[in-house]
Amino acid sequence: MYTKTYRQYLTCCLIMVMLLCFVVRATAQQIRQTDADTKRIFTLKDLEERVLMYHPIVKQAELLSQEARAKVMQSLGGFDPAIKASFGRKTFGGTDYYNHWDSELKVPLWLAGADLKVGYDRNVGIYNNPETRTALSGLSGIGLNIPLGQGLIIDARRNTLRQAKIMVNYAEAQKIAQINKIWFTAVKDYWNWYYAYRQYVLIRDGVDLAQTRFVALRNQVLIGDKPPIDSVEAAITMQDRQVQLQSAGVELQNARLVMSNHLWSKDGEPQELPETAMPQADNKVMLTVNRGALDTLAGYAADRHPDLLKLRSEGSRLNLERAYRAELLKPKLNINGSFLSNRRDFGSYVPDTYDFRPGNYKVGIDFSFPLFLRAERGKLREVKIQQLELEYDVKQTGREIQTGISSSYNELKAYEAKVLLQTKSVINQQVLVKGELQKFELGESTLFLINSRETKLIDMQIKKAEMIAGMQKSLADLYYKAGTRVTAVN
Repeated sequence: MYTKTYRQYLTCCLIMVMLLCFVVRATAQQIRQTDADTKRIFTLKDLEERVLMYHPIVKQAELLSQEARAKVMQSLGGFDPAIKASFGRKTFGGTDYYNHWDSELKVPLWLAGADLKVGYDRNVGIYNNPETRTALSGLSGIGLNIPLGQGLIIDARRNTLRQAKIMVNYAEAQKIAQINKIWFTAVKDYWNWYYAYRQYVLIRDGVDLAQTRFVALRNQVLIGDKPPIDSVEAAITMQDRQVQLQSAGVELQNARLVMSNHLWSKDGEPQELPETAMPQADNKVMLTVNRGALDTLAGYAADRHPDLLKLRSEGSRLNLERAYRAELLKPKLNINGSFLSNRRDFGSYVPDTYDFRPGNYKVGIDFSFPLFLRAERGKLREVKIQQLELEYDVKQTGREIQTGISSSYNELKAYEAKVLLQTKSVINQQVLVKGELQKFELGESTLFLINSRETKLIDMQIKKAEMIAGMQKSLADLYYKAGTRVTAVN
C-alpha cells in the first residue's frame, strides 16, 4: 500500500508528464506546421494559377471569342470578289449553231452597296440571238451596279458584317462571365475544404489531448490517487471525440475530392489534391473591403459587368437591325451600266469603234416596290419592341447588380464583426481552459469541468474557422456580383 506522501509524489510526476506531453505535442505541431508552410501548403493563389491556365471550361470559354471572329470572317465573305464563267457550243450536220463563252469578275464595293463588274462575252454562230451576238473577237465590258433606293445606306451584307463585329464584344463578355463563374465556384470549394481541414485538425488535437489525459488519469487510478470514475469519464470524452474525428475525416475527404474537380495538368489530365496538402493559414485570409473599394466595385459593375456588356452589345445589334429594316421600306431602284469594247488586250491595235468610248455602253434600271409593305413594317415594329424589352432588361439587371453588391458587402462586414468577436471569445476561452487545468493540478477542479471547457474551446475554434470560410466566400461573392474575380494573395 502506497503512503500518502508517495502517492502525492507520483501525482506530481504524472502532472509533470502531462505538461511535458502538452509541450512536446505543441512543439511537434509547430514543427509540422513550419514544414507544411514550405512544402505542403496549397494556397488560393496556387488554385488560381491552375484554374485560369488549365481548367477545361476556361479553355472552352476562350474559344467563344475565336468563334465570334470566325463569324466575322464568314461575313466578310460577302465582299469577296467572285469570278464565274460558262461555255456552251452546239454543232449539228456540219452547221455551227452557236458558240457561247460568258465570263465575269464581280467585286463588291463597301461604298453604297455597289458592285464592280468586269466581263468578257463571245457569242457567235448562225443561230445565235442577235441581241447577244458578238464579233469573233468577243466583247469585253467594265461597269457598276449601284442601288439608288433600297440598299444605298445599308444592305444585307453590310448589316451582317457589322452585327458580326458587335457579337465579338458579346462573346468577350460571355467569356468573362463564364470564367468568373468557374473561379467563383473554385473559390467556394477551396474555403469549404479549408473549413473541413481546420475542423479535422482541431478535433484531432482534441483527441490527442483526451488520449493523453486518459492515460495520465488511468495511471493515477492505478496508484489510487484518483477514483476509477474519473478514468471512465476521460475514456468517454476520448471516444466521443474519436467519433467526431471519423465524421470530420469523411467531410475532409469529400471536400478534397470536390477541390480536385478544379485541378488539371498542363496536358489536360485530371489531378487529385494530395492528402498531405494543407490550406493557407488564418493570417493569410483576413481580407476585407472598405467603403472606397465598394464604390470602385460598384462603378466597375455599372461600366463593365459582363451581363450589362452583353445587353449593350445586343442593343447595338438591334440598332443596326432597326436601321436595316427601315432601309427595306424604300423601293428597290438599281441602276447598272457598262462600257463595252472588243479589246482583249492593250498591246495590239483595235479600231476606235471597238475601244471604250462613250457611245459603246450597256445600261439598265431595275425597280420594284411592294404596295403595302406589311412584311417590312411588321419586322421593323418587332425590332422596336425588342429594343424596348432590352431597355427594361438593362434597367432591371443594373438594379439587381447594384443591390447584389450592396447585399454581399453587408454580409461581408457582418462576417468581419463576427470573426473579430469570435477571436476574442476563443482567446478568453483559452484562458479559462488554462486556469481550469491549473485548478485541477491543485485539486480544486474536476475532470468534468476541464472536458467541458476544452470541448467548448474546440467548438468555438471550429466556429471561428467556419466564419472565416464564410467571410472569404462572401468576399468572393461580392467580386462575382460586381462582374470580376477576387484576386488571390500569397
